[in-house]
Amino acid sequence: MAITDWPAQERPREKLLNQGAEALTDAELLAVLLRTGKPGCSALDLARNLLSYYRGLRPLLSASQQSLCSHGGIGEAAFAQFQAVRELAVRHAKAELEKRPQLTSAYQVRHYLLAKLRDLPHEVFQVLYLDNQNCLIKDEVLFRGTVNASAVYPREVVVRALAEGATGVIFAHNHPSGIAEPSASDIAITEQLKQALKLVDVRVLDHQIVANNQVVSLAERGLV
Repeated sequence: MAITDWPAQERPREKLLNQGAEALTDAELLAVLLRTGKPGCSALDLARNLLSYYRGLRPLLSASQQSLCSHGGIGEAAFAQFQAVRELAVRHAKAELEKRPQLTSAYQVRHYLLAKLRDLPHEVFQVLYLDNQNCLIKDEVLFRGTVNASAVYPREVVVRALAEGATGVIFAHNHPSGIAEPSASDIAITEQLKQALKLVDVRVLDHQIVANNQVVSLAERGLV
């Protein structure tokens, strides 16, 4: 039976309009995006099949175009919609971060870093540049590495911090392995960066490591 033949209160789009998006399951939200299914399979059935195949919403939204489009009923338009949803989530988190007058705790940046870094298949090193009131000036991915390592050059970090007029920085990087525990090299490079930036009066406030749904703050562990 097509979704259009369902009672109005059971249709995902109508349910969203009447009860709010939070009332919908992951499959129902995906069905709203997909709009249509394929012969013999409604949009909701297709959404459920995709969630089952990828074992969850995050792996589904992180799937490649080739992988997604190998499923019947999914084409370039659907892939583009999924990518747009992911990017909107990242930008929403960043907007929340930017509108805060000050970053005063590790907790404030976690939501943004999770949205930005947790699903990347390769390691990146990100820097948040702060002014003397701990307000965000800019953030950027400064280094990209392999799945296992990212080469970080203290001299380049110092140059970029001075160029942005930063008086403080927060570092972040991801562990594609899914394990957020800091390695000995993570702790060592943090100390190297801290000493290099200290020479130009730039404070290192934190270094956060993102893996899966976890963020570990080196500052909270007394390692910064």
